[in-house]
Amino acid sequence: MENVLVAGANGTTGKKIVNLLKASQYFNPVAMVRKEEQKEQFKKDNITTVLGDLEKDVSHTVANIDKVIFAAGSGGKKVIAVDQEGAKNLIDASKKANIKKFVMLSSMGADNPKASEDLQDYLEAKQNADEYLKSSDLNYAIVRPGSLTNDAGTGKIELKSKLGQQGAITRDDVAQTLVRSLHDDAAINQTFEIIQGDTLIGKAMDEIA
Repeated sequence: MENVLVAGANGTTGKKIVNLLKASQYFNPVAMVRKEEQKEQFKKDNITTVLGDLEKDVSHTVANIDKVIFAAGSGGKKVIAVDQEGAKNLIDASKKANIKKFVMLSSMGADNPKASEDLQDYLEAKQNADEYLKSSDLNYAIVRPGSLTNDAGTGKIELKSKLGQQGAITRDDVAQTLVRSLHDDAAINQTFEIIQGDTLIGKAMDEIA
């Protein structure tokens, strides 16, 4: 079993990722949370937790960790401090700890932030974090979903390096895609976009392997 640090474990998508990892036969989740009171929900399910603030030193959070999923976000409040610099902070720590793979939850539009009027600052922060990861020498996968919904997952997506269209996708399906991206033979040093579609997640991922 590989230990997977989930940054942003307390978020809506983060919790789904942790639950998928817990049910997996390959991975053991380590939930990274910012506050002491956020630990309890994971502890009651026997999930390992680690306290870490992305705005501070996070080198301790990657001790005994094999792979990382970055699903943290400031919700628009601190896009530079968390979404950009916080991601870089964890990338640096992961590099020093020889992490085997770093899976980044990014966003569709991060390749061209100026095209968005209302989300430009956020998308620029995501773009900067993505580019930093690409140049880090870590093995990576960068997953860029369309707009997120809380509907039940379908297990099916449309996936391309550039889809050329907008669309929505459930958080369930995003979480599944992120976990799938952890595998050594999946999405090696790839950046891709996902929205709802007709192809099973595993099959869609195999096509870019």
